[in-house]
Amino acid sequence: MNRFDGRTAVVTGGGSGVGLAIAVALAKEGANLCLIGRRLEKLEAAASEAQSSGARVVCCRADLAKEADLIELMRRLSVDADGIDILVHSAAVLQRAPIESASLDEFDTHYRVNVRAPYALTQVLLPGLRSRRGEVVFINSSSGIMAKPQFALYDSTKHALKALADSLRAEVNSDGVRVLSVYLGRTATEMQARIHEEERKAYRPELLLQPGDIASIVLSALSLPRTAELTDIHIRPLIKT
Repeated sequence: MNRFDGRTAVVTGGGSGVGLAIAVALAKEGANLCLIGRRLEKLEAAASEAQSSGARVVCCRADLAKEADLIELMRRLSVDADGIDILVHSAAVLQRAPIESASLDEFDTHYRVNVRAPYALTQVLLPGLRSRRGEVVFINSSSGIMAKPQFALYDSTKHALKALADSLRAEVNSDGVRVLSVYLGRTATEMQARIHEEERKAYRPELLLQPGDIASIVLSALSLPRTAELTDIHIRPLIKT
């Protein structure tokens, strides 16, 4: 038997990067998937890869920054809420800008995608996760621990995501629900390629964390015996650039 036979996972940001890697790894271990993302073509490509492992996959195109999309997504998920075992929050936005010039609209977009959407989706799925003694994974960042200049939009929301995860854990552990935060260093993704370009640095993805590295760690944490819980994982590239 595979480790996740008979289980269903919801993965935001499931069409690319870390979310895609986690989704495909779960599918290879027997899980069925609900993939959430902004770009339908990316979701469909991810679904095709996961289905090659025999997984059943549902794609939900949604821009988590848009209220109408979030409400419709919550409505769709509520129909199958009792059948969800794993919720992975991987979607995020990042824009580099100083506090002096970053607009409130830009701040609101970061808040809606990086904090408000995870809160809303966790809330709607929590009754089912409780009934199935499920798991919630927050893909966070080293920015959720230490803030940097030029990254207040992103870093402040990642600090808030840490607080959300910590509060949730304290509320649901007694029901058998496990909550994991994963704090990533720089990872070879589209987002990181753009950051390197903005910083005028050479992008060498082979020196960064790989999405597959993170997927391996997450699946190992989810596979722990039910007597144990990993709460916080910090992972960095071995070679510092």
